[in-house]
Amino acid sequence: MKESVIYLPEVDSTNLWAKQNLDKFGPVGAVYSTHQTAGRGRLGRSWTDAPGLGLYYTAVIRVDLVQPATLPLFASLAVCDALRARYGVECQIKWPNDLLLNGKKIVGILCEGAPDGHSIVVGIGINLAQPQSYFDAAGLPHGTSLALQGVPVDTAADPEWLAQYLTDFGFDRALYTYEAEGFAPYRERYKALCVNLGRRVTYDGGAGVATDVDTDGRLIVHDERGDTRVFTGEVSVRGIYGAV
Repeated sequence: MKESVIYLPEVDSTNLWAKQNLDKFGPVGAVYSTHQTAGRGRLGRSWTDAPGLGLYYTAVIRVDLVQPATLPLFASLAVCDALRARYGVECQIKWPNDLLLNGKKIVGILCEGAPDGHSIVVGIGINLAQPQSYFDAAGLPHGTSLALQGVPVDTAADPEWLAQYLTDFGFDRALYTYEAEGFAPYRERYKALCVNLGRRVTYDGGAGVATDVDTDGRLIVHDERGDTRVFTGEVSVRGIYGAV
């Protein structure tokens, strides 16, 4: 029997575990933990664990997507919705998929292909209740947790609630639209939350003012030479923390 949401008390990496256990999932499922010992962020960066104080969650997508390259942007909206539903907070998105609360990073997302060449895993790390000392020790001056931002967090109940909500509403039900139509139906909502737009940004190879996000999820940056469409690499925003 395929399970929709699997809880692991401890795991090396929920993304890695999901890729090694694809047969346990149906078309859409998830695995989560509050103790991850060998997590990774984008570009292979390590993810420092704080047992019991964060949510480490991976959605497993085993359906055909018309536009899989925009899945990180779609996932960022799913997490924004879940945090709004649970805590009443309104996060912003730093293109493509970091979530900010009061200008500091609260969520990281990492999408990876699975060994079967078809499935995609979406790793999501949510900072729930880590203290300031955690971010200081980890060398993360621009990181924060919900608790540090004054949000009441229940570390016993919230991880399960968020994992179920993300799976049921963020991915499973929403995929009926996203898998067939891609990013376009979500573009305006994404742009409304994207902190890059209207600001000067730097990226691999140039700098300019971010003016738009196109239907392919690319950040459009304007400079004296015209428009550049940025899809991969590092982007930092003036007035917001640097590239992460």
